[in-house]
Amino acid sequence: MDLPVMPPLRPMLAKSVKGVPAADSVPGGLVYEPKWDGFRAIVFRDGEEVVIASRSTKELGRYFPDVEAAVREQLPERCVVDAEIVTVVGDRLDFDTLSQRIHPAASRVTLLAEQTPASLVVFDLLALGEESYLDRPLAERRAALEQALAHAHAPVHLTRTTSDAAQAEQWFHQFEGAGLDGVVAKRLDAPYAPNGRTMLKVKHARTADVVVAGYRLHKTSTPEEPLLGSMLLGLYADDGRLQHVGVCASFSASRRAELVAELEPLQVSSGDHPWGAWQDEQAQAEGRLPGGQSRWSGTKDLSFVPLRPERVVEVGYEHMEGAGDGARFRHTAQFKRWRPDREPTSCTYAQLEEVVRYDLAEVLDG
Repeated sequence: MDLPVMPPLRPMLAKSVKGVPAADSVPGGLVYEPKWDGFRAIVFRDGEEVVIASRSTKELGRYFPDVEAAVREQLPERCVVDAEIVTVVGDRLDFDTLSQRIHPAASRVTLLAEQTPASLVVFDLLALGEESYLDRPLAERRAALEQALAHAHAPVHLTRTTSDAAQAEQWFHQFEGAGLDGVVAKRLDAPYAPNGRTMLKVKHARTADVVVAGYRLHKTSTPEEPLLGSMLLGLYADDGRLQHVGVCASFSASRRAELVAELEPLQVSSGDHPWGAWQDEQAQAEGRLPGGQSRWSGTKDLSFVPLRPERVVEVGYEHMEGAGDGARFRHTAQFKRWRPDREPTSCTYAQLEEVVRYDLAEVLDG
């Protein structure tokens, strides 16, 4: 491979802001794009040679042979683009089926590629032919990208853009129903800045009251000085089961020690806990229990200290993954405050905001 922009290359990043910024809030103006919820990928193509690199510069090609084939078929013969790999189930993005692709068995990857093929959503041009576009302003990169992908079709898509902040605000609320993550704002006059946080992102922020049903010890914890690493959180389903929905973390070192002492009176044996069967394979398969091994955790110790589910905490989260009583926090939740005024059994899925469904095809091809 011999391109004007070569791997490894880290993608340009974004910093969070509250609310969609005005288009004229920065010199040169802003343009807005939907924020896709998938795997970020820098795609390098030099003829038949294709490298698909993750945000951390690891190669993803072996997990997405369908995307590699689409790149060879539709992208310019020599180019580098910034994009997102996504999978679609029904009329919305589905991160679960995307993450299942990271599997060591090629036969499994091939089967998943047939069952839930991936798509490539392209949003920036870094090189074309013999020319690097890294130092060119976004307005010029976008114009060249539109021309290069003028005839693209599924599973390759060119992300839509708008210079209208009101339109971006509408996208922010509507597109979440199709599984998108928010809105990104970019300076029209800015060059591409690898690994630089020069973009702005607006993501959904919500709160929920959840039950604390256990905790894991921090990696620096010792028997002499136990430190809490993360709290295990639960919500009650309609059938009365306490479902594991995620964790909250990010406490100071002093607070980690205080929390262990504070929660000690609630410790119970596994046999007296709603998630006491977490080591049982059948129980893991039939319900959401913490502690099971996965392709992500490997042999990592996921044991936890079980607690009587008596304390309620308010946490901040962006959005849920999954549907109904199987939904869970997509990312680590943020501790807000204890809620001594809430009964644990009142912490149900019913409190969660219903996101209006939106046809993903309208986002991809509108």
